[in-house]
Amino acid sequence: MTIRTRFAPSPTGYLHVGGARTALFSWLYARKHGGQFILRIEDTDLERSTDESVNAILEGMTWLGLEYDEGPFFQTHRFDRYKEVITQLLEQGDAYYCYCSKDELDTMREQQRANKEKPRYNGRCRHNHEVKEGVQPVIRFKNPLEGSVIVNDVVKGNVEFQNKELDDLVIARPDGSPTYNLTVVVDDMDMGLTHVIRGDDHLNNSPRQINIFNALGANVPVFAHLPMILGDDGARLSKRHGAVSVMSYRDDGFLPEALLNYLVRLGWSHGDQELFTIDEMIELFDIKDVNKSASAFNTDKLLWINQQYIKNSPAKHIAHHLSWHMGQLDIDPTQGPNLVDVVTLQQERAKTLVEMATNSQFFYKDVEGYDAKAAKKNLTIKSIEILEDMHQRLSALPEWLAEPIHDHIKECSVAREIGMGKVAQPIRVAITGNTMSPPLDLTLELLGRERTLHAIEQAVVWIKDNAADQA
Repeated sequence: MTIRTRFAPSPTGYLHVGGARTALFSWLYARKHGGQFILRIEDTDLERSTDESVNAILEGMTWLGLEYDEGPFFQTHRFDRYKEVITQLLEQGDAYYCYCSKDELDTMREQQRANKEKPRYNGRCRHNHEVKEGVQPVIRFKNPLEGSVIVNDVVKGNVEFQNKELDDLVIARPDGSPTYNLTVVVDDMDMGLTHVIRGDDHLNNSPRQINIFNALGANVPVFAHLPMILGDDGARLSKRHGAVSVMSYRDDGFLPEALLNYLVRLGWSHGDQELFTIDEMIELFDIKDVNKSASAFNTDKLLWINQQYIKNSPAKHIAHHLSWHMGQLDIDPTQGPNLVDVVTLQQERAKTLVEMATNSQFFYKDVEGYDAKAAKKNLTIKSIEILEDMHQRLSALPEWLAEPIHDHIKECSVAREIGMGKVAQPIRVAITGNTMSPPLDLTLELLGRERTLHAIEQAVVWIKDNAADQA
């Protein structure tokens, strides 16, 4: 048997982290077993589904690298097929027209609540075939009245539902459009899905769907319902906990593989191992090892994982993702040092690509202003002589390399009988605008002679222009 899994989001918003984890687990299971991973867009909610949301889902899947083997399939393209199946269920006696009005249904449920019964459709039209003129009926599935349905869930174990607790659900609205529980069964059946991996908010749908599978004589897929993701306060993850859209994590400077690594650990583990390559995830992941309990999202842990990936990934790979962030700062990374070389200098220090991009601006454009605290301490009247001395020394260098640059900084500090920091920090503030940078000699080598000398000249001018404020 070839394993076939799917990810089936509704295009009513962005791709959120819960959906991304579901997609990841489905993708990993298919890849581990040499199967196929299918993307299906469940867009039958015509009022809420948008093209923008479809694009956001596709963009998120592409950024994460979760390539799909088939699709994307759109449910709105399959209405004729759903109509065909609904007709089949009607003809074989497994569905019926219901003419109950909204007021009748409301009254029915009020009486059930008053009797302390579970509110549900009581099957009034199940055996009543009287057609009501002027009323557009819905079509209901004739759920079995006796026995039980057992959901064989890989994560939660066997979960039993009594059929008498399940009402006859609507499978077609008055306008003939199909409902979720019908379309999902038809799609899973037609697409030959062997495993349905989804959030546990769908668990209550499963017995209803299994009964429809059985009525159609179709194979029931294996189910795996994943526990929800909570915020660090124990509440269900939402916008108030911070970024929940996959692409907002891209915008915040996270690497896609770091986010995937974090998501795979939300509900699954392999010993004490924290960091996994994609190949290791595929090799080690098994859906039966997913925890039954909910997992809490911890942004600090995600930041730590992201930092490890930035530190240890090839600089060329980091540069590929960093380039986008440089563009967000209106910087063309071709107009300056090679971005791979910049990453090599910066990757030990940054937790996010936003931080790395921000701290690398000086390589590509002149400093527009100095940090007030850094300037007050390091760009003083006394530092003019140091900066002019270093300008003269650096101008005379035959080769613009880190080692001789370092030697001249040291020589200047010895000649002036001051610590090297007293020489280095004014230069660092002059070129970066603050007191933070990679090793200064390596930074200046990469920045280049012309831009370094220009930055020192500009700093001297700034000090003189602001001399009165420093007096």
